[in-house]
Amino acid sequence: MAVDGERVFSKEVTAWLRRIELRTRGLVESLFSGEYRSVFKGRGMEFSDVREYQPGDDVRAIDWNVTARRGRVFIKEHVEERELSVLLIVDCSASKDFGTGLKPNVVIASEVAGILALAATDNNDRVGLLIVTDSVELYIPPDSGRSHAMRLVLDLLSFRPSGRGTKLSRALEYASKVLHQRTAVFLISDFLLGEKSDSSFMADARRFSREHDLIPIRVTDPGGATLPDVGLLALADPETGIRRVLNTSDEFVRQDYAESRLSQKTEIDGLFRQLQTDVVEVTSTEDYVLPLIRFFRRRERVT
Repeated sequence: MAVDGERVFSKEVTAWLRRIELRTRGLVESLFSGEYRSVFKGRGMEFSDVREYQPGDDVRAIDWNVTARRGRVFIKEHVEERELSVLLIVDCSASKDFGTGLKPNVVIASEVAGILALAATDNNDRVGLLIVTDSVELYIPPDSGRSHAMRLVLDLLSFRPSGRGTKLSRALEYASKVLHQRTAVFLISDFLLGEKSDSSFMADARRFSREHDLIPIRVTDPGGATLPDVGLLALADPETGIRRVLNTSDEFVRQDYAESRLSQKTEIDGLFRQLQTDVVEVTSTEDYVLPLIRFFRRRERVT
């Protein structure tokens, strides 16, 4: 288990954990468990038992050896061999501290991760966690069980990373080394790679998606897409600490900022289209339940 940052437990963290446990448990039991199972099927079928043939059974499933021994027709029964692994990669760079919604963005990411972790463990799958900033901060290998799933959520809420920047490629490189079978990997991030773009992320994402099922979940805040017209505004980049004073009354300043943010989004969107991957769009001002349901239903139609 790799650990670079530290865990900080507080009454606020405990309160968030309880709320998340109640909400995610209810959502998984009522909505997501069946949807998850239908989308993320096992790696194949394994032999379970034999039973006597009934009209309508597939004749290709007849077990001829048992039939010959018993003098009656028997067929093989199989069950789905799951043994799936899920990895939650969560971007905890400082840009995720920004938020104009009712909940901090890190709490939204934790709730989404909690739903996916519980859905996985309810289906006897293994789920792990990787927290990344400009380096891999924490890695917990996939394991099963509800207590393990909630432990991952607690780690997300209580962990204080040592880094502040964004380097998603580091997460993909690390995951490639520790994952030894095809894995469903949910990458939860705002995908704001900064002015100095994570240039290797594009190539690493293409390579990684050939070996694993990469599913981006983009958590964004609409308030960060544009600058308000409020005159002189002092801004600090949460990742670099660089401070700037902008005249937001200048239309060209506001336009340049909006175009820069749109350019970053367009670049990432182009990558996702190339990878032909589903992107789950979650905003801090709206409930994340509907985007997750739409994702599962889209996946179900094509599987």
